[in-house]
Amino acid sequence: MHNGVSRTLSGVALAIALAYGNLAMAACPNWAEGTSYKVGDVVSYGNANYTALVAHTAYVGANWNPASTPTLWAAGGSCSGGDPTPPTPPTPPVPPAPPGNTVPFAKHALIGYWHNFANPSGNTYPLAQVSDDWDVIVVAFADDAGNGNVSFTLDPSAGSAAQFIQDIRAKQAKGKKVVLSLGGQNGSVTLNNASQVQNFVNSLAAIIAQYGFDGIDLDLESGSGIVVGAPVINNLIAGVKQLKAKVGSNFYLSMAPEHPYVQGGFVAYGGNWGAYLPIIDGLRDDLSVIHVQYYNNGGLYTPYSNGALAEGSEDMLVAGSKMLIEGFPLGNGASGSFKGLRPDQVAFGVPSGRSSANSGFVTADTVARSLTCLTSLQSCGAILPAQAYPSFRGVMSWSINWDSHDGYVFSKPVAGSLHQLPATQAKMKKAVRTVRTAW
Repeated sequence: MHNGVSRTLSGVALAIALAYGNLAMAACPNWAEGTSYKVGDVVSYGNANYTALVAHTAYVGANWNPASTPTLWAAGGSCSGGDPTPPTPPTPPVPPAPPGNTVPFAKHALIGYWHNFANPSGNTYPLAQVSDDWDVIVVAFADDAGNGNVSFTLDPSAGSAAQFIQDIRAKQAKGKKVVLSLGGQNGSVTLNNASQVQNFVNSLAAIIAQYGFDGIDLDLESGSGIVVGAPVINNLIAGVKQLKAKVGSNFYLSMAPEHPYVQGGFVAYGGNWGAYLPIIDGLRDDLSVIHVQYYNNGGLYTPYSNGALAEGSEDMLVAGSKMLIEGFPLGNGASGSFKGLRPDQVAFGVPSGRSSANSGFVTADTVARSLTCLTSLQSCGAILPAQAYPSFRGVMSWSINWDSHDGYVFSKPVAGSLHQLPATQAKMKKAVRTVRTAW
């Protein structure tokens, strides 16, 4: 008897709900990439409802799905008609900028690494405090989460995640690039098979979408097993290309290998000697800039001198850049050759001061003379480029934090030197024609 009554009452309740529109019976539209949402919109995703916290367009390729982007969506909500009231977030949400902002980065750029950790230079600090002399801010570092996955944990001293996202967007509004670096002295990635490559791509795309990074920097060293012929090389190339396809054509890609991994291939091509060259070659069409580290590894052997060129010297910086632009033989000519890159894809990497690296300290005056030599064939030492490269990109330094600790003794003069360089060969020729016409 009890069961019969229950069934009868249930039928009546159902009829009433159908007649008056039970809130739980209303179906929400499925979330879809490429759709523009306004505050309060409710969607269905993964058998659950989510309410939009901010107006945004679901970025195609980055998969800003509700379950993965709590800055954009809050769990819950109904589709009963009318204007639903969105849940109140614990802190004001900040939507990430679409990955790869469309503003081109500086023609002659000062590129620096910002520590997402404490070290003898001190605690890290919010990105908002980074001097505007830095044109590209490389966030160091992401973490290897295993099986190809990459993770990123923001240091509390940098502020909240929402503040960090705001700081990135503010820098981008000023024409700066903010990218996430993989690797470092103790960092690595694990890319041994196709499954790990897919995890690499998906995890990085989610991080880029969440924070609004412009792209990534490859600062991978021995911890990732990068040696000539290792599977990680082709897997890394494939993964980066897939990541760019997800993020979009504005994807920023930089590399910061130590010089034995690059120009070291001139002396001997095998093991770690020259091991980055296939990566550079495989990604040359996607590469924004490479800034080889000319420190902590001793002198540089080149085709232009009998002995090694000393760390901290103008000749080393010019010769290393010349090799990347003009190309060089591998294994002293026994293993083929490396084809050069465009000048605008090349910068050189130096320490910001005596405390930021074990060796390779270079003065601001040496940096200025090296830049002048490379861009206009003036103030050169013993090594001369084959021609002037006015579009040479600039200077990378480890690090922004050490430079701040030392009172900006590196960034201020070097930024000044970069601002005085010629913009492009075309502008130089136009200036010459203007002078000749006036004469």
